[in-house]
Amino acid sequence: MKTLNALIGKSLRYSVTAVALIISAVLTAQEVDYNLVNGVIKDAKTKERVVFATISVPGTTIGTVANADGEFTLKVPKTVKSNVFEITHLGYQNTQFPIVNGTSGKDKVYLIEPASLEIQSVVIRPMDARTILEGALKNIDKNYSDKPVSFTAFYRESIKQRREYISIAEAVAEIYKAPYRYTLETDKVKIVKGRRGENVKKADTLMVKMQGGPHVSLYLDVIKNPELILTREDLPYYNYEVMDVVKIDNEANYVISFTPNTKLEYPLYQGKLYINTENLAITMAEFSIDLSEPEKVAQIFVRKKPAGLIFEPISTNYLVTYKKVNDKYQVNYMRSEVKFRADWRKRIFKTNYTIMSEMAITERNFDNVNKITFKESFKPNLILADRVNEYFDENYWGSYNTIEPDESIQSAISKFNKRFRKQ
Repeated sequence: MKTLNALIGKSLRYSVTAVALIISAVLTAQEVDYNLVNGVIKDAKTKERVVFATISVPGTTIGTVANADGEFTLKVPKTVKSNVFEITHLGYQNTQFPIVNGTSGKDKVYLIEPASLEIQSVVIRPMDARTILEGALKNIDKNYSDKPVSFTAFYRESIKQRREYISIAEAVAEIYKAPYRYTLETDKVKIVKGRRGENVKKADTLMVKMQGGPHVSLYLDVIKNPELILTREDLPYYNYEVMDVVKIDNEANYVISFTPNTKLEYPLYQGKLYINTENLAITMAEFSIDLSEPEKVAQIFVRKKPAGLIFEPISTNYLVTYKKVNDKYQVNYMRSEVKFRADWRKRIFKTNYTIMSEMAITERNFDNVNKITFKESFKPNLILADRVNEYFDENYWGSYNTIEPDESIQSAISKFNKRFRKQ
């Protein structure tokens, strides 16, 4: 648990002075002939947008995730033989759609049906919630990959001051994912290609930067990093309850809530775990830091700050999902959002900040997995926005799959573009 607090805390650094920006060289993606599919995902009954759904091509390792507006773009190489793609989401039936040559357009709507769960077909175990969770922890070696895997991922981070974006950075990354069983090996990240946009005013007295980039996102893999919320030592500090049974990827899952039942020297967490009823694999986790003692939470995030600044945490939200590939579960999507208030003593106004990061696995490689060397890896003490180019060319990503920017981020990118062109 303490490790999580330290790792999450490393993501924020503050400075009252300007920071010199170092622009590093990036690699260029190789041009690939592909079919482009995009649109918006909606509930077939309510017509509400379905956010953060997983989009994949059956029989391949290609995929992406819908954004906060339910929009997505999927690039499928024409060498792929499959002629359909699949949309999956918590509480919905897995649905396949044809891959059509060319661009569908963002006004294209893909409807998915809510899943009806037949209780008779669900294996209900005569156990309480904690016993189910203990069974899930016992089955980690069986349910998760025991071999190293190579991922291609898309990562995005953003910082908002009040309602205005002051920084956005994005990158395509290669990830060396060590086996889930106990090993001295660690996950490593290598930046393949990246870009950024910033809008920091000269009059700003507080500069907020995010440290660790995609490396920090990997810490949200709670199976690989159980010190977050899944250590056996911390089990007695929580109350667990089976809240529901839902479908994920056409399979029944327990929804188990957890809340702190004690106070410790460090903050605890609250949230929900989704556990497959058949094999007891943890397929998703939603959680946040308990803010009942904000002073302790502030100590997690702030390692260095200007004198006279009071850090007030407002909210935290974390999400990690897993996808079964070749009968083993692999991390699929990670999202983090932290909101805090900067309060300067003896000043009238307070300033709210929102820091968001998300990373989706867009391709997996199980054969001939190459390790990422220490020299080429992105270190957890680095700042992505300081190490990538500043421009937002519309075709910048080429054939790489990405997370489509939601409306607010797209608007911010347009503003950054205008400023960059003027310069």
